[in-house]
Amino acid sequence: MPAQTSKNEQIHSPRLILAAIAIMLLLASLDQTIVSTALPTIVSELGGIEHLSWVVTAYLLTSTVVAPLYGKLGDLYGRKLMMQISVVLFLLGSALAGQATSMLFLIAARGLQGLGGGGLFVLALTVIADVVPPRERGKIQGLFGAVFSISSIAGPLIGGYFTQHLSWRWIFYVNLPLGIFALVVFAMAFKPRGIRTGHKIDYLGALLLTTALSSVVLFTSLGGRTYAWDSGFILSLIALAVLTIPAFVLVERRAAEPILPLALFSHSTFVIFSGIGAIVGAAMFGAATFLPLYLQVAKGISPTASGLQMLPMMLGSMAGSIGSGQIMGRTGHYRRLPQVGMVILILGMLSLTQLHPDTSRWALVGMMAMVGLGMGPTMSVGTTAIQNAIPREMLGVGTSGFTLFRQVGGSVGIAVFGALFSAGLATQMVGLLPPGAEPGAFGAAQVAALPEGARMAVATAFTEAMHPIFAIAAGLAAVALVLSLFIVEKPLEHRVGRGGPGGGH
Repeated sequence: MPAQTSKNEQIHSPRLILAAIAIMLLLASLDQTIVSTALPTIVSELGGIEHLSWVVTAYLLTSTVVAPLYGKLGDLYGRKLMMQISVVLFLLGSALAGQATSMLFLIAARGLQGLGGGGLFVLALTVIADVVPPRERGKIQGLFGAVFSISSIAGPLIGGYFTQHLSWRWIFYVNLPLGIFALVVFAMAFKPRGIRTGHKIDYLGALLLTTALSSVVLFTSLGGRTYAWDSGFILSLIALAVLTIPAFVLVERRAAEPILPLALFSHSTFVIFSGIGAIVGAAMFGAATFLPLYLQVAKGISPTASGLQMLPMMLGSMAGSIGSGQIMGRTGHYRRLPQVGMVILILGMLSLTQLHPDTSRWALVGMMAMVGLGMGPTMSVGTTAIQNAIPREMLGVGTSGFTLFRQVGGSVGIAVFGALFSAGLATQMVGLLPPGAEPGAFGAAQVAALPEGARMAVATAFTEAMHPIFAIAAGLAAVALVLSLFIVEKPLEHRVGRGGPGGGH
């Protein structure tokens, strides 16, 4: 028998709740990317350049590994309580990060931020299912998908602005007033009745899942960059992942209340959209990482200006996400939306394989808009379809599972694309650099200082090293298109579902 819910919340104002969780989702997603443009300044003040990658990895790691835990604990103990815990952890980590006096202190604070941020991702998306009927849910998921898209582009831009005009510490301090406001509004609008029952926590499953995810995120994030792929550390992480993943599956089969129920994988909607989400996560993070590099190195524009020139991709993603939500709300159908999205994404990625340093601004605008438009429907359609297909007592773990696959897809995608780019750049740059110069360390400032002929040759080498990345992303989108053909559509209800554990948490 499934466990009874520990709390049932009485929902007072869906609009207030949705506004509060939109702010929380924005903060959590911004902090995935907001530090990237501030890292050089942070290193110059705190030192510890050898630990630089951990400022990003610490947040990515902890936010990824706790996502399934929050999903399950939200189902068991109530999403209001778990949301409050996650916001407090996120804000505490933000305050400490702003006060950091050393790189190790900052890394630890970023890890604490991630412990809260992972909960914000999952719980924000799950609460929608408690307050909005399935037929209307797509519109809200579309708006939240747009928030996520905005943050992926706006993060580096905002981080660069704060670093240049205020202090890098403000990229963390800005979370405090917004987070506190959202926490107060959510607490006022989402009232618990206070009914409690006992639960069995799957501690062993949680430990194995955390270990497996930590291993995967770490070896994909650090392998080939901080550590060689054949180093003892990376090989140990790979071995640990290989051992703990099957062990986790065995434990979950016997657990009374599994942290990630294997029954989820009996729902084709969850499996298909999780696969599509992982692929689009890889494509999104890949595009968001390498297109700014193209703009800064090949086009010679500043980091802040490159952030502004990424707006077509952000606007395209917003249009795709919000438009898909509107279509779902009006028609009740969603099966064709990810299929159309993947076709557009394939065309957009293939167009990026034709990039050159002299590509016109308007051609680039069209390419980026297509990529964004293709990615847009995945977030809103995937979350809504999964929440509509799975039992209500699995809302939290289903939503967290979908989020998990997208996060891991992004992490693995960045690692693979980064390795491909490094190898391709080393090949393309042969004979173009001064003796002893490292291709990976030859950035926008160094390229801009070269004579015109050499500058164009190096810019071309950078651009061509990116072509395989976009070609592979197009191939992955084709795989996602094939997956989308197997979607079995289930009617979207006009009202919030009743009964079943997990509802109204």
